[in-house]
Amino acid sequence: MKKIYGNTAGLKAGHIRRLENLYRRRVPPEFLVTPELARDVSLLSHEIRRQIGLLVNRQGRIVTVVVGDTKKIVIPTGDYHAAPGRLNGLRCVHTHLNNDPLNPDDLSDLSLLRLDLMAAIGQSADGLPRAVHVAHVLPGPSERLPYRLLPPLPPAALDIDCLATIQAIEEELERLATGHTAATGRDRALLVSVSSDSRRRTQDSMAELRELAHSAGIEVIDSVIQHREQVDHRFLIGTGKLQELAIHALQEAATIIVFDQELNPSQIRSITDQIALKVIDRTQLILDIFAQRARSREGKLQVELAQLKYMLPRLVGRNTALSRLAGGIGGRGPGESKLEIDRRRARERIQRLEAALDEVRRHRRQLRAKRNKKGLPVISIIGYTNAGKSTLLNTLTHSRVLAESRLFATLDPSSRRLRFPRDIEVIVTDTVGFIRDLPRDLMVAFRATLEELESADLLLHVIDVSNPRFEDQIRSVETIIGDLHLEHKACLRVFNKRDLVAPEVADNLARLHDAVAVSAVNAPTLFPLIDRMQAAIEEIQTRQPEPTPVPEKDSVESTRAEFPTRARDPSPP
Repeated sequence: MKKIYGNTAGLKAGHIRRLENLYRRRVPPEFLVTPELARDVSLLSHEIRRQIGLLVNRQGRIVTVVVGDTKKIVIPTGDYHAAPGRLNGLRCVHTHLNNDPLNPDDLSDLSLLRLDLMAAIGQSADGLPRAVHVAHVLPGPSERLPYRLLPPLPPAALDIDCLATIQAIEEELERLATGHTAATGRDRALLVSVSSDSRRRTQDSMAELRELAHSAGIEVIDSVIQHREQVDHRFLIGTGKLQELAIHALQEAATIIVFDQELNPSQIRSITDQIALKVIDRTQLILDIFAQRARSREGKLQVELAQLKYMLPRLVGRNTALSRLAGGIGGRGPGESKLEIDRRRARERIQRLEAALDEVRRHRRQLRAKRNKKGLPVISIIGYTNAGKSTLLNTLTHSRVLAESRLFATLDPSSRRLRFPRDIEVIVTDTVGFIRDLPRDLMVAFRATLEELESADLLLHVIDVSNPRFEDQIRSVETIIGDLHLEHKACLRVFNKRDLVAPEVADNLARLHDAVAVSAVNAPTLFPLIDRMQAAIEEIQTRQPEPTPVPEKDSVESTRAEFPTRARDPSPP
């Protein structure tokens, strides 16, 4: 027989049998529920003094029978996900031991699970149906309630053309969703932050999350911020706000919810059990951007490793009964659950990727050794993402590295040669951009790339001075540099995009932070930077013994670029 969910403890065998027989009943498409079925469920509920719930699909089959307590039922977790613009194809009909209307819990389940309809059968004193209370979601934004409560129905008048009503609601939802999708062709997201930080810091963080979403090709519908002294350890966000999100997402045809905070595996599971939408966090969004940008084999290996390490603890399944059979001799094969197979394959793939990246690291060490023999100083350009590092490299070395005004536009590092006016030749390397709270798995995976910074003689810290959050970005980059144990390296700050702020403001900020103010797209503004770079390299070389040059083919891919000497000392515009 089919399983009875919920609070079945203490029920008599006859009651269990009658509950199981409910699975055999059928409901015609035009009926919410038949009067006979409503009467039988109401009387049985009255006898056992517990609420009874039925989940009915659009074919009129009862797919789930739930027993609650005197106050409520708990709909069991299941696959209630629905496509944008669609309901999940199930309506819930349950009993109330009194003639009470639908309560907030009922309406919460209606919106969170995208049910077709929610109905409550009120009872008279003798257990017979008295009135049936019905609600459905409202398509499109509403200034009032996001759902519609129908007038109470008498038990004998439940022929409400149920299927036609559901289809009309869904057609309107689908029309809205199709219109949004056709307009942009992109995923539509709600951004959510739950924070105890100050309002300014939270808003700055959400502004950056919005930029990340745009960089990932996601259309942002709205941003929701909830300030809490203590976050909810289960849902992160309050259950009431979660219900509002679900309704807002349904009405705006959202396809994804992005949290600014990192979600642990249990929080992701709890939220997705309650809301029929794809849910990701900031880390997963960054990983997705990196996956889009990776072009080289090394970059793809590093991104895949970071994604697998992030996803491995989040591979969860609702049926873990066979998990104890997995692993070890005799445990693989037919007795292994799909969840354990996925985990084992992920671990095996991680081992292969780590071995491949170890080979990449060995190759990079060999290249660095060759460069060291030639005695060429290395200048590594670092900085917050979208600060203009690639643009600066292009202008300095006359290169054509991809440079776009969006977060993480370039991922794979690039190296070019540059000759200073006083006949000093250096290698300039552009690295991957940093960001606040750079995901730990990403730093581990990109260890082979970040190790290039260890061989740098000078770090060129590029800062977007036009960004109102540039001081926070400086601290974030310096924190990452400290995590990489590179704080002992000589570092020169470069305030880029000075053309986007007032000249006196850029100059004052540069003096305050001991930096050079430039515009990376305007070569004449780089002459003071060239002088500072050249002086820093000369000072470093005087402290180090000069190596004997070895005539050998250079390992850097690009040709030499010589920055033009100035005939006069141009003043920045």
